[in-house]
This record gives sequence, C-alpha cells and structure tokens, in this order.
Amino acid sequence: MTAALALLYKLLPLYVTVGLGWVAGRFLQASGSHIAGIMMYMITPSVIFSGVMNAPLSPEVILLPFLTLGLCTVIGCAHLVVARRWVGDASASLIPLAVGTGNTGYLGVPVALLLFGEQGLSIYILCMLGTTLYENSVGFYLAARGLYGVRDCLIKMARLPSLYAFFAAVMLNLGGIGIPDIFEPLFDNLRGAYSIFGMMIIGMSILSFRGLAGNLRFTALAFFGKFVVWPLIALLFWWLDSHGPQIYDTDVYQAIFLISITPIAANTVVIATLLNLAPAQVAGSALLSTVVALFYIPLMIALFIGA
Repeated sequence: MTAALALLYKLLPLYVTVGLGWVAGRFLQASGSHIAGIMMYMITPSVIFSGVMNAPLSPEVILLPFLTLGLCTVIGCAHLVVARRWVGDASASLIPLAVGTGNTGYLGVPVALLLFGEQGLSIYILCMLGTTLYENSVGFYLAARGLYGVRDCLIKMARLPSLYAFFAAVMLNLGGIGIPDIFEPLFDNLRGAYSIFGMMIIGMSILSFRGLAGNLRFTALAFFGKFVVWPLIALLFWWLDSHGPQIYDTDVYQAIFLISITPIAANTVVIATLLNLAPAQVAGSALLSTVVALFYIPLMIALFIGA
C-alpha cells in the first residue's frame, strides 16, 4: 500500500501538466499542432539521441529496442485487422499506434525511476526506445495509410528525424564519441521539455472533447489492446524466456512489462494532430486511459512486480 501511494504521488504532477495544457489551449490560444511539430521533429529526436549516447551499448543491449519494436508491431498489426472491420471510420488506422505503444516516456520514465532506480532505468529506456522507433516507423506508416497512399506514407516516414537520431547515436557511441560537456545542460533541458510538452499537448487537444469524442468502438478496442492484450503478451514473453532460453534477466522482463501497462501514448495525439486524423477522438481516449492508469499501474505492479 505504501508503494502504491508513493507511486500515485509521483504521478500527480503529470496530471496537473495535462490540466495546464488545457488552460493554455482554452485561454491562451496555444496551438497543439505547432507544439506537435516541435515535438516530432526537434525534441523527440534530441531525447533519443542523448539517451542512446549515454547508454552502455553492447550487441545484446542494442537488440533490446528491436525486441520491443517487434512486439509493438505484432500487437499493432493484429489490432489493425480488427479495427478495419469494427471501428467503422478513418480513425481505425490509428489503432496500431494506440495499442502498440504507450506513454512510456512522459509517464513511464518517472515510474521506472521510482521502481527500478538508476540502474534499472537505463534498461527501461533502452526497451522504451523500441516503442519510439515503432511510433516513428511502422506506427506512423499505418496511421498515415488512413489518408495517404503507400508512396506518400513512405516519404513522410523517411522525413522523421527520430530514426536517424537513433542510428547516428549508436554509431557514435560504439565509436567512443560522447556528447561534449558543454551540450549536456541543453539535452537535460530538452528531456524536461519532452515530458512537459508531451503531457500538455493532451490537454490542448481535448478542447473539443465530448465524452469519448464520438466513437465508443475506437476507445473500447484501444483499451482492450492496451490494458489486456499488451500485458498478456509481455507476461507470455516473460514466462517463455525465463523457462526456456533465458536470454534476458528479470530487469528486462520487468521493463517490458512496465511498458505494456502504460496508457495510450501522448505521441499518438501528436501524430493524429500532425495528420489531422481524428485528434479529438485520440485525445479523449488517451486522457481517459491516463486516468485509468492512475489506478491500473499500481495494481499491476503490486500483482506482478511486487514493488
């Protein structure tokens, strides 16, 4: 109970930040679409770059993001098949983003630090990078396919700088090149902006929020994939590897499980806003899932991690 209350206390500032985003959009006419562009093309690539540059890389560690990327892809594509038959409108193409990834950065990082400490946090961040790669590759492509053809989607995906930031950081890190000390404060500030703006954009995007923004089927399928299917897949991976090849240890299992129980990603709202594809629907579902996660995450942690 003490751990659960401490976790709730840590999460509270994130919910206040969502409220500040709503105030900024409602009374200051702050533009969520402008901030979405800054997030996608500037802040997120910077956070990815600095995170990989500061990580102790090895061949096994480098594979962690691609392991998470693979799990996200399987879950997202499977739900897209269902969404196309069941959701009934263009927002179906956003289901792979809603269920495949999660709010692993803005919300997940503070929780991981609370649960695992600094050492476990580094493992979590490496696993988390897989969800960011998914958002900026497969997830973005599937979402854009709701509006554009294959060629246009590939062009838009190729213009996303996060992928280049990841691979550039890997090469520089393995080459023994680090970030100059003079730039460390800059990247620290960008990480702070990543969390603040990421949560505020949810608040800015719900000005037209009415209930679940119209489509209950979208929200129901997103919740089922995010809070039921993803955790089950994570637990299945945990059981199969720990009782089989034992490639990874408990730190990795717990990191992937924490990724699986995070709510719908704020970056899903960012991408929906950039594409102008049902942003109110996505923002409403993301906000509701974040409220649910306030109680869901401590419960799941108590059951399976025992913190």
